[in-house]
Amino acid sequence: MNVLEAKDLSFAYGNTPVLDAASFTMCEGGFAALVGVNGAGKSTLLRLLLGELKPTGGHIALMGQDIGSFKSWQRIGYVPQDGLTRKESFPASVNEVVLANLYSRIGLFRFPRREHREDVRRTLELVGMQDYGCRMLGELSGGQRQRVQLAQALVSRPALLLLDEPTAGLDAQSTADFYTLLKNLNRERGLSILIVSHDLQEMPRLTDTIYCLSHQKITRLDAKEMRTYV
Repeated sequence: MNVLEAKDLSFAYGNTPVLDAASFTMCEGGFAALVGVNGAGKSTLLRLLLGELKPTGGHIALMGQDIGSFKSWQRIGYVPQDGLTRKESFPASVNEVVLANLYSRIGLFRFPRREHREDVRRTLELVGMQDYGCRMLGELSGGQRQRVQLAQALVSRPALLLLDEPTAGLDAQSTADFYTLLKNLNRERGLSILIVSHDLQEMPRLTDTIYCLSHQKITRLDAKEMRTYV
């Protein structure tokens, strides 16, 4: 089954085209990368997939359902570019940040139950942050805050994870650790992942499919094309 399908997708900001009849698919359990030069429209494509923008043409399906009628947004996890990595002064603990993504299940003006706190604990353990639940964000490194951002996306148990340049601003070791975590989530838990990245050296080793967004089109790169692109 395809967890994601975009067919003949078009979008423009005013008179500036971003996508023109662009198509790609992603199968369940896949790990795909989306590459392209700055300004090519990669983040815009993610916003279209998240329903934040509406295409001017074409079709998007999530989990086999047209995005216009798709309601199961908790099945889509999203890690935005720069997320929490630069929010040193954000006045919240790690537990509170992750718990915030469960409020659709908790209910408005209701207190989280033990099961919700246990979901947070398990998810922090999954990303190696189980000992930091009571820490404030300002006490964490950039790499640790990005793991918290990942935990926030994972706590709702999504089937598809979208990440927009998740390692921007991280040092080499934090980046390598983050990639290892993503690979394990994909291989051991079957999580479908689409990552937008400029890291052209690591993407062929990390993912099983690489798409390139260029000149408003999306093309799949084979190994030879990827070497040329790099």
